Amino acid sequence: MANVNIRPLGDRVLVHPLEEQEVKKGGIIIPDTAKEKPPEGKVVQVGPGKRDEAGKLVPMEVKKGDKVLFSKYGGTEITLDGEKMLIMREDDILGVVS
Repeated sequence: MANVNIRPLGDRVLVHPLEEQEVKKGGIIIPDTAKEKPPEGKVVQVGPGKRDEAGKLVPMEVKKGDKVLFSKYGGTEITLDGEKMLIMREDDILGVVS
């Protein structure tokens, strides 16, 4: 992956979606879109966090390099250097895969 020159603002996160395919007996390929599990991705950049009602900065829970599960329809798709990326709010991230 190329060097990314985008800095997400607020509680937004830049995620590189991971495309996984599973091959079953008989050579049938089942794409990610046909599976029931949420999509996975790798966090590329994170914003500074959002501000609470008192104006205090609430730090992000995810960090660069985390492998995450995110909402199927979450985020906005963009293309950087020919690679598909998603910019989404931290709330669209369901969890961190350990």
